[in-house]
Amino acid sequence: MIPRDTISTAIRAAKHQGRPAVVGFLTAGFPRRAGFRANLAAVAAACDVVEIGVPFTDPMADGTTIQRASFAALADGVTLRWILEEVRAVARPGAAPILLMSYLNPLLAYGLERLPQDAAAAGVAGFIVPDLPFEESADLAAALDRTGIALVQMVTPVTPPERLAMLCAAAQGFVYAVTMTGTTGRSAAVPADVLDYMDRVKRAATVPVCAGFGIRSRDQVALFGAHVDGVVVGSALVEALERGEDPAAFIAALR
Repeated sequence: MIPRDTISTAIRAAKHQGRPAVVGFLTAGFPRRAGFRANLAAVAAACDVVEIGVPFTDPMADGTTIQRASFAALADGVTLRWILEEVRAVARPGAAPILLMSYLNPLLAYGLERLPQDAAAAGVAGFIVPDLPFEESADLAAALDRTGIALVQMVTPVTPPERLAMLCAAAQGFVYAVTMTGTTGRSAAVPADVLDYMDRVKRAATVPVCAGFGIRSRDQVALFGAHVDGVVVGSALVEALERGEDPAAFIAALR
């Protein structure tokens, strides 16, 4: 199975068990670089898919929690090269697929010529690049395609219908359906029109759909799980790891 297909397979397997898949996010090297392997292994055991944040100096899509985590990790010397080495030490065939969430600059600095091969060797199945417009993504998409790694597409409640259809047609792994306009971490009541939007994304997508941004409670997971295939739990999980909580218990409380 090529790497990107492991993502869709894992999400669909959870849905077939009668529950939404959980994509668990952690910032690489946070809260401590020395504890990253243990945290990654624990999150991978508790979640269906793992999303690792690559620290960046200008994380414009992220709220205060992930910004704080990103800046602390950078101060501790975390780099993309280090992340790939750490992931390679932990990743196991058949375990939860691993994606990297990175802004474009660290990927370009690493080099698109060697990134796909090094990422595949580390066991990375996909990338999420929130500041890369679809119209400018051809080079990265082609590079990742050489090793079968997914480039995940993101849509929002204000994505026009024609663009929504285009992004869903190009999606690999899963469609990341952002629950709100703005940054990660904020939690609010979910209006009916957001659920209608999730239904529209689900109808347009040929791969699973996962809702993300601001998901913090069991009720929210159940609410979105009735409309899409899975949820992304980011800031809340980062905060739980920061507090030293067991990620398995934290995720179990959301299901």
